[in-house]
Amino acid sequence: MFESLSERLDSAFKQLKGEGRISEINVASTVKEIRRALVDADVNYKIAKDFTDRVREKALGEKVITAISPGQLMVKIVKDELAELMGGSEAELDTKANPTVILIAGLQGSGKTTFSGKLANFLKTKKGKKPLLVAADIYRPAAIDQLKVLGEQIGVEVYNEPENKDAVKIAQNAIQHAKQQGNNIIIIDTAGRLAVDEVMMTEVANVKAAVKPNEILFVVDSMTGQDAVNTAKAFNDRLDFSGVVLTKLDGDTRGGAALTIKYTVEKPIKFVSMGEKLDTLDVFYPERMAQRILGMGDITTLVERAQEQFNEEQAKKLEKKIRQNQFDFEDFREQLQQIKKMGNLKDLMGMIPGVGKAIKDIDISDDAFKGIEAMIGSMTPYERNNPDIIDGSRRKRIAKGSGKDIQDVNQFMKQFDQMRQMMKMMNKFGAGGKGLRALGR
Repeated sequence: MFESLSERLDSAFKQLKGEGRISEINVASTVKEIRRALVDADVNYKIAKDFTDRVREKALGEKVITAISPGQLMVKIVKDELAELMGGSEAELDTKANPTVILIAGLQGSGKTTFSGKLANFLKTKKGKKPLLVAADIYRPAAIDQLKVLGEQIGVEVYNEPENKDAVKIAQNAIQHAKQQGNNIIIIDTAGRLAVDEVMMTEVANVKAAVKPNEILFVVDSMTGQDAVNTAKAFNDRLDFSGVVLTKLDGDTRGGAALTIKYTVEKPIKFVSMGEKLDTLDVFYPERMAQRILGMGDITTLVERAQEQFNEEQAKKLEKKIRQNQFDFEDFREQLQQIKKMGNLKDLMGMIPGVGKAIKDIDISDDAFKGIEAMIGSMTPYERNNPDIIDGSRRKRIAKGSGKDIQDVNQFMKQFDQMRQMMKMMNKFGAGGKGLRALGR
């Protein structure tokens, strides 16, 4: 995500490395490179120039504290300006009304239907809501089928009228149905087109007028760059939407849409979506995104994701086992499962400060744990609960059962033993499982 932009900005900051103070000359050179990086990321030139003019003005207006190098100061200024450009602070979804009606709009292929499922899952699991999904795309039967599949996966009802070709009537009927069934969230997935046209705009505007939604979310494919910004403007002129959703941020995203859509349409980015998994939806935090673009990581989001997967009871049990030096392969497998639920592995590692740059050229597959899981799965329950009994003959059987070489099993066993020794040392110093326990709070 934003790898090319991150590299270019890092290169621009290096021009100030070793400089004893900020001057008009070195600032001008750095700012020029920042502007080029933004334009290459598909940011409109005028927006890029306004941005760098503000950066230059702030940089020349600052007195460099002796403990801070000019390069560090410039990074902070750019981070603050990037966050402000993307909205400054997070914008919450308005769900106070009962029921709350959320209208989803956007072009075909932008990820509207998948986002609708993700939003329903988000509101159900994290906000305790009872959502209803509404299939109001009257042109594509596949969109209705897709929404039904998503609904089944997350346990959310999908309202649809396959024979009805009146999107307005479908939406109105869905609201009546939701009131009868006690749904407090209604998410209406509307039809899209390959490009902006009058038929689509009229239809979605008519749905808006009929149901008076509390929120209108415009879904945009972030991989389309500046085209996405232009499309957002056309939709906003007609619909006056309340927020933007950026999808496909895990793809080859140059960053132009994320950086400039708020500036252009004066509407906040409310969510960002990555991948097809239904739990990969995040609230958009401008400052956190700015930190990630600049290679600072995002520890806050990493901890929040961990807290969602670990609970107090699990952490207490794990702490007790660590204190008694009883951490086994069953515990280890359970921890792997929790980590996998947190999201894409490379994305998670990129949230750790300094790690993103180090792994940018490394392909980290979500299947990275499969070999380990296969080896643990080839053990008997007794072996998993008693790692110390696994001798040479057992290792050969585990290797054969998991399709791995004996060297792989030996290396894994050695690493596992080292991890247990480290936990034992932590226990001596009184650290125990406090770290994991804190995550569960």
